[in-house]
Amino acid sequence: GNSKLLKRGQLVIAIGNPLGFESTVTTGVVSALGRSLRARSGRLIDDVIQTDAALNPGNSGGPLVSSHGEVVGINTAVIMGAQGICFAVASNTASFVLGELVRHGRVRRAHIGIAAQQFALSRRRRHAAGLTQESAVMVASIEPGSPAEQAGLNAGDVILALDGVAITGADDLIRVLAGDKIGRTVELEVLHNGSRRVLSLVPQERVHRR
Repeated sequence: GNSKLLKRGQLVIAIGNPLGFESTVTTGVVSALGRSLRARSGRLIDDVIQTDAALNPGNSGGPLVSSHGEVVGINTAVIMGAQGICFAVASNTASFVLGELVRHGRVRRAHIGIAAQQFALSRRRRHAAGLTQESAVMVASIEPGSPAEQAGLNAGDVILALDGVAITGADDLIRVLAGDKIGRTVELEVLHNGSRRVLSLVPQERVHRR
C-alpha cells in the first residue's frame, strides 16, 4: 500500500504474535504521521506512523494494515508505561529500504542533522507564501555541528523542497537524501517566519551507532 495516502483518524489493523500469541489482531486509528522516533541505540527512525492500535513485545515486524487490506506500515515500537502510543515504520520507507538492500547490500544515506515531522500547510499559509503543496516537513530539533546548523536552519522552519524536489513528508526527505547527495552542495528551500528562503548545505553520510 501507499502510506502517503494515510490520513489522521483512519482505521488501521495491527497483526503479530505478541507475547507468543500467534496471529493476534488489534485495531486502532492513525494518531499522527511523519514522526521521528529515537531508538534505544540512539538511532533516529524517520517517517513513523503513530497509532493507538495495541502493540506488545512480539508485534515488531508485523504488518499494519489499512481498512482496505493494504499494508501501510511495519509495526516497530511502543512507549513503555504509556497507553495508546504505538509506532510503525511507513510502508513507503520500508519499500525504499528493501530496494536499496537488493541493489547495494546496504542503505547508504546522506543526512543533514535534523529531527522533523510532517506538517500540514494551511490554506492561509499557502496563499501568503505562494505555495501549492498541502504539506511539508517541520524541523523539530537540530543536531549541534550538523550541516543543518552550519547552514543556518532553525527549529520551527518548514522544509519545502530539496534541490527542486518538493518535500511533502518525512519519507520524501529520506528518499531525496540518498547516497549521491553525500558531500555535494544542495539547495534547501524553507519557510522561515512566513517567508521563503533558500539555504545551501552539504549533507554528510549518516553513520549509524552500534
